[in-house]
Amino acid sequence: MNLKDFIRSIPDYPKKGILFRDITTLIKDENAFAETINQIVERSKKYNFRKIAAIESRGFVFASAVSYILKKPFIMLRKKNKLPADVHSVDFELEYGTATIEVHKDSLNENDSVLIIDDLIATGGTAEAAAKLVEISNGKVAAFIFVINLFDLGGSDKLIKSNYKVENLIEFPGH
Repeated sequence: MNLKDFIRSIPDYPKKGILFRDITTLIKDENAFAETINQIVERSKKYNFRKIAAIESRGFVFASAVSYILKKPFIMLRKKNKLPADVHSVDFELEYGTATIEVHKDSLNENDSVLIIDDLIATGGTAEAAAKLVEISNGKVAAFIFVINLFDLGGSDKLIKSNYKVENLIEFPGH
């Protein structure tokens, strides 16, 4: 099954000049969604990790299913002011703005190894912020797995240069 066939491309969203890669067409097809989860699970087997983290919100769709299958704890990396208890926060740059993500301070134990899953990597700012959240929580990033890599925007390369392991299921140009 070619998962690329299930990704819808939307020009000029969320702003002019951005070609948005829409995963809703992938997850609404039960076979494509199952294949995506199976591929993430299979790729995750080469890494040693205790917990799975995902970046709000589309990363939750994939990571929660993987967490269920692998019977691993699931950690939500959320947008600012969405978590009720004490948090660690990281501010970062997006391709089209700035943002903050947070994690509960009690989500990770010292030296927990974490697999981070998200739907897409573009410039890498969000992924770098996720890694920082894991690390300031005294955890370690085992690897990243993305459904989509926008290869010409350099996010995966940036993570690899920072010595993170990176996997993706499919690739598209960013523009």
